[in-house]
Amino acid sequence: MVRVGLAMLQGARHEHAEALRAASSQLHQEIEIVELRRAIEVDEHLDCLILPGGESTAMRKASQSESLLSALYSWMEQHPQRPVLGTCAGAILLANPSDTQSPFLRAGISRNAWGRQRDSFEAEVEVSLDIPSGGQISAKVAARDRFNHQPLPVGDAPSLDNNSSFHGVFIRAPRFEQSSIECTPVATLGEEIVGVLDGSRLALTFHPELTGDYRFHRWLIHQANAAQ
Repeated sequence: MVRVGLAMLQGARHEHAEALRAASSQLHQEIEIVELRRAIEVDEHLDCLILPGGESTAMRKASQSESLLSALYSWMEQHPQRPVLGTCAGAILLANPSDTQSPFLRAGISRNAWGRQRDSFEAEVEVSLDIPSGGQISAKVAARDRFNHQPLPVGDAPSLDNNSSFHGVFIRAPRFEQSSIECTPVATLGEEIVGVLDGSRLALTFHPELTGDYRFHRWLIHQANAAQ
């Protein structure tokens, strides 16, 4: 069993949960998704963590009442070998945690650097990351959850070769400051680096949870299982 902590700060949280369930089916690996809303819910038994996309300033404000973000940072400090996936705003939270907190990525990042919402775009991204392949899964639609959220249908996604391109969804996306990157590039858009790996922390400036390609979620689950 792999226990995945999913920070319910803002943004595409539910879509990450759906992608995790699909990835676990592809890997035939049992998981438990732990929704994190309060600091008390962040415990040492989590095997990995997802910081979702959204709006980083709103995430910081939303976490203040329950001290969630500070608890997540403390967990990452205490468990440096356990994998973390940060997407879009999640990448910002890893690279720029706070004025007093040391960065979790050796890479600078700039908010909304591609432009406004209307400047959002989709493009093919080249990926170079060691990811286990996944089997075919049957399509299914989950029931609405207790918040009346209707999950996206998952399944029938092709088991793509890990060296094939990835359909990147960039929504008011940040950009890594290319000259400041001191960790491993794992995803590129042309000559620009849009994904980095720093130890066990994987940061992407796009939204993999909004596609039918679950390879980054397979990576997270596989790495968490290997680190147990």
